[in-house]
Amino acid sequence: MTPYVNAGVTVAQEGKINTAVIPGVSIAQPDVTLLLDLDGIIQGVTLSNDFSSESVEEWRGRPWFETVADIGGSKVLRMVEDARESGVSAYRQVNQRFPSGLELPMEYTTVRLGGKDGLIAVGRSLRAVAELQARLIAAQQAMEQDYWKLREVETRYRLLFDASNEAVILLNADTLRIVEANPASIRALGLARGRDLLPEIVPEEREPFQAMLQRVRQNGRAPGALIHLGPEQVAWIARASMMTGEPGPMFMVQLSLADSNQPAASNLEQTALDEFVDRLPDAFVVIDRDGIVRRANRAFLDLVQVGAEGAVLGERLGKWLSRPGADLPVLLANLHRHGTVRLFATSMTGDLGGETEVEISAVGNPVSRAAHIALLIRDVGRRLLSNEATTNVQAALAAIIEQTGKTSLRVLVRDAVGLVERHYIDAALQLANGNRTAAAEILGLSRQGFYKKLAQYEMEGHSRASSDTDE
Repeated sequence: MTPYVNAGVTVAQEGKINTAVIPGVSIAQPDVTLLLDLDGIIQGVTLSNDFSSESVEEWRGRPWFETVADIGGSKVLRMVEDARESGVSAYRQVNQRFPSGLELPMEYTTVRLGGKDGLIAVGRSLRAVAELQARLIAAQQAMEQDYWKLREVETRYRLLFDASNEAVILLNADTLRIVEANPASIRALGLARGRDLLPEIVPEEREPFQAMLQRVRQNGRAPGALIHLGPEQVAWIARASMMTGEPGPMFMVQLSLADSNQPAASNLEQTALDEFVDRLPDAFVVIDRDGIVRRANRAFLDLVQVGAEGAVLGERLGKWLSRPGADLPVLLANLHRHGTVRLFATSMTGDLGGETEVEISAVGNPVSRAAHIALLIRDVGRRLLSNEATTNVQAALAAIIEQTGKTSLRVLVRDAVGLVERHYIDAALQLANGNRTAAAEILGLSRQGFYKKLAQYEMEGHSRASSDTDE
């Protein structure tokens, strides 16, 4: 709306306001027009046809701010003040309350009429805008509900996909590149996402496999095809179905062993071995020659801060090796050159940002150009801290020994005893997580005696830092 500037109005005898002609201003018919005195007291009211059924006679003689919602009273007073001082106020939105109980959002501007004629407030209903806002909020809520429903469906699909004991892969229908592979297919065949499937199939079986997929594309189904996959060329029966996806149409290929009795003989031994591996206190992981994770135990998941094995299978181990010069390519190069790797020092960064110093031992099978590599990863962070503390003590003790001949034996012994006591007090505090009472018990001291030692060796920082843990 265009603001009024020195607008002229006429007031009929019955108190109605004539705003049909306002010099220099072209506006649409307002919904509510209020004639006010200079103090903001309502003298007359005119309503548009949309509000003709409202009876507003009781507004006359009342302050304007009393006819709006509480939160809008200050805005009304501000508009009245601005109009008195500058002639026109800015547009402000308030909730107008009608005597019938109807409450509507209105946008007002206030104009001074000149001299002592008072003010005029012109309001436009924002009902249409409010309805559009309500529709927008409802649409957003509906979209959010649909989004969460989709997430629930996706979560159920992912759980079924990962929990299946049968190897399942999703192929891009145009390129036959692996879009997704479940943990069973990664463990058995190493079919990680992003890899082409055809090179994994023996050459003479690739054309029949593609013909089977073409029949699925055309007819929706086709008989399964026998294919041999992997370095060992194990026989698998492949069955495919068509599905739609975000990148485009995809094939869902289910793989089952052609000889169902093949793994039966070693099922018990394999289950026992898997249980032992999963209970290892050190991280254990199996990767292929490209560094793709094929198997991981619980300790490895804790090390990389991941909740489920399915989240690491198919990922490159180098994702978590973070030290330059001691990353996955260097590790694999050493393994291919020497056949085994021992005490490979590096650090691993978890998905939540935690960093851990580790040592890796690795061996491949076979030794030359290994198709699969087993790695044992050990957290050595605590050992490094202990070694650092021992090194500091040895350096300080060497400095004391250098004083031999320059200082009396009594002073040398006192300094050496103090150095050792400080070291063990610090170690006890670390074991007790800063709890002074527990640290005193570890050292066989009373609490008061422990405090005296802290003060004697100026270790009050430990005392203040751990004061809350004793209570």
